[in-house]
Amino acid sequence: MLQTASCGFGYTAFSAICQQQARAASLAAKSPVLPARAKRVIFLCMSGGPAHLDTFDYKPQTGKKPHPGSLFKFKQHGESGLPVSELMPNIAQHVDKLCMLNGMYCDTGNHAQSFLQLHTGERLRPRPSMGAWINYGLGTENQNLPGFISLNTSKPSVYSSSFLPPVFEGTPIGVNGEDMSKATIANVAGSHLTSSVKRRQLDLIQAMNKKHLDQRDHTDDLESVIQSMELGFRMQASAPQLLDISDESPATLEAYRVGKQKAGKTCRQSDFGRQCLLARRFAEAGVRFIELNHGSWDQHKYHREETMANCLAVDAPIAALLADLDQRGLLDETLIVWGGEFGRPGLLPDGKKNETGHNPRGFTFWMAGGGVKSGFAYGKTDPTGARAIEGRAHFRDLHATILHLMGLKHDELAVAHEGRNHRLTGPQGGKVINGILA
Repeated sequence: MLQTASCGFGYTAFSAICQQQARAASLAAKSPVLPARAKRVIFLCMSGGPAHLDTFDYKPQTGKKPHPGSLFKFKQHGESGLPVSELMPNIAQHVDKLCMLNGMYCDTGNHAQSFLQLHTGERLRPRPSMGAWINYGLGTENQNLPGFISLNTSKPSVYSSSFLPPVFEGTPIGVNGEDMSKATIANVAGSHLTSSVKRRQLDLIQAMNKKHLDQRDHTDDLESVIQSMELGFRMQASAPQLLDISDESPATLEAYRVGKQKAGKTCRQSDFGRQCLLARRFAEAGVRFIELNHGSWDQHKYHREETMANCLAVDAPIAALLADLDQRGLLDETLIVWGGEFGRPGLLPDGKKNETGHNPRGFTFWMAGGGVKSGFAYGKTDPTGARAIEGRAHFRDLHATILHLMGLKHDELAVAHEGRNHRLTGPQGGKVINGILA
């Protein structure tokens, strides 16, 4: 009946779906317009604003009246001699792989707005996220998997495609701190039908879709829906296998500290070790953009204790990810980015105060692999870590640099929407941070 009824309820609903999609969507891999240094991005998002002074931006307590600075001991590591906090002993062993950006800054100290700007370039209105833009510009290397996956996410803005076709938005796995060992891709798993029956079912639907497509001139939106359905079917075979880490060795699980993270007073459970291991598996499988989320680093109270707990949760897994990618020959073609929506002011060492605020004027990100210099520090904050004074880099500059390393021109990757062209780096534009390029 649905095949013959041109105005059936099915077609009515399908037409409504199509109206939500404005232009053709293709997940097919596309050639970069610039020489690409990286094939994929792994973004280690530290939600809440990690304290740069207690992790990677060393500011010693000096003078007869010590100014706010690093609460914990720092030590120089590796051939580069870059200083790393005692809270990150495992990452410190890989410091010669890191490129520190100590002069980062952004526009606001409001969590929601700055977090949105970090992901989308815009702090007030919903816009496509960084991963969606890269997915749109380059497609996916594996047609059986989405080009953009977001792990342990709590905000749709992290993976939204906004006005880009929905096929480019991120696929969320694990939401709001749920048990990552049980996290799945929604609507992919299920054994109520055999694979052959599912295929026959989809073939029937797609036959109607394609017939509908042949009868119309403006078909961009319909093409997008057809591709989304096909991707969903192919994911049913590939995605569950990647999420199943039972084939990993005990030594690997131990290195990543899978299942060993404990939630603190403000730190949600996230099994960050499992996230890092899944990121390596997704990278090997050809996923273009992988975001991991750990939080919260919003230590307004219990700053010392919670900073220690957060660093303990992420330090070993990140070190294992760096070592694993390097050993497998993937680090050079994978761009790793670490950071949060802003930094935090320093504390005095007297212990009388154990609470920090927000600092958008100066903080640290670091990158590794994917065409950036290794064992290198770029930019710096003033003696108290309060503001960036050299090598200042805004989120827009970070975005421009990531796109550049992926072989995309940030000022040309644009889409018309609401009467003007939009891009990740916004109307102000960004600048590629040439000083960190290898």
